[in-house]
Amino acid sequence: MDLDVIDNPDEARFEILADGELAGFVLYHLSGDEIAFTHTQTDDRFRGQGIGGRLVRSSLDAARERHLTVLPYCPYVKSWITEHREYADLIPEDRRQQFGL
Repeated sequence: MDLDVIDNPDEARFEILADGELAGFVLYHLSGDEIAFTHTQTDDRFRGQGIGGRLVRSSLDAARERHLTVLPYCPYVKSWITEHREYADLIPEDRRQQFGL
């Protein structure tokens, strides 16, 4: 399966395409140099295939490349960062406790 993650700023979301078909997305709110991730959703047909994790990793990598700080309000994004501590530095140090990190 060919997976591509794209930023769709008109919809304020990163989308993951599986063989060209929308398989999931993560909604965000961009304000200045902060990006707040608010909701992640994957299509039931694609669950259990690591697509959500790939989507979050790519979205966080894009935030890092754009020098954005991350606010993980979405429970899935927050738990993913908890399991992948190398991404915790994207969250402002003074806000990490708020997100349980």
